[in-house]
Amino acid sequence: MSRAEGIDPRLPAVDLTTRALDLHELMDDPDCDPRALARTFRRFAVVNALVSGWRSAWRTHVAPALPANGRGRVLDLGCGGGDLARALVRWAAADGFDVEVVGADPDARAIDAATRSTPRGVTFRQQSSAELIAAGERFDVVVSNHVLHHLGDEERRGFLADSEQLATSRSLHSDIRRSRSAYRAYAVGSTLVAAGTFVRVDGLRSIRRSFTLPELQDVLPTGWRAERAAPHRVLAIRDA
Repeated sequence: MSRAEGIDPRLPAVDLTTRALDLHELMDDPDCDPRALARTFRRFAVVNALVSGWRSAWRTHVAPALPANGRGRVLDLGCGGGDLARALVRWAAADGFDVEVVGADPDARAIDAATRSTPRGVTFRQQSSAELIAAGERFDVVVSNHVLHHLGDEERRGFLADSEQLATSRSLHSDIRRSRSAYRAYAVGSTLVAAGTFVRVDGLRSIRRSFTLPELQDVLPTGWRAERAAPHRVLAIRDA
């Protein structure tokens, strides 16, 4: 663990000019501390609510892609602890939509964390995108949060291709936009919620692994577009 990741919020010199693909997040380790992991999922729900920008993305990119009758299905791929899936159902209801959200993640630890709270309209499944396709599933909108930066080139291409098959209207994948300002803000702000978790270390590593807007556009397949979103976000979007 570096000083920048774990201790010193003054942000020592860190190279943010290129993606740090050699870094791996602690929560991705199958042998990581399960108690710290469970706390991390809960704390990331707080962090995401503050910085992910999904409330705006719901209104500008998700809701307009749903059927005109207000009913629809949304898939959250790589749902982690399930906070986005729960938020989407809540926002949908507030805006007069009747939406079913399925949160899918192949990691049993994530599904265990997610299923501790399953409000009406939300279902969590331990499944991969390939398994959902094999089962014949289709959704109006497919979304993900903080998944793209985890994936290698082949994994990312497969993930996006699967998303295309699963979505009948739109795919929308949101991730962090790598920048010094994002890194600095997170290095300071995460100290408030990081105790006993991987939130600080993994968040900083995520930023270093993430894309700038031009980098994301360069790796997206034909038919996809990259958009900048606030705060410190990039979106990968494809309309069916």
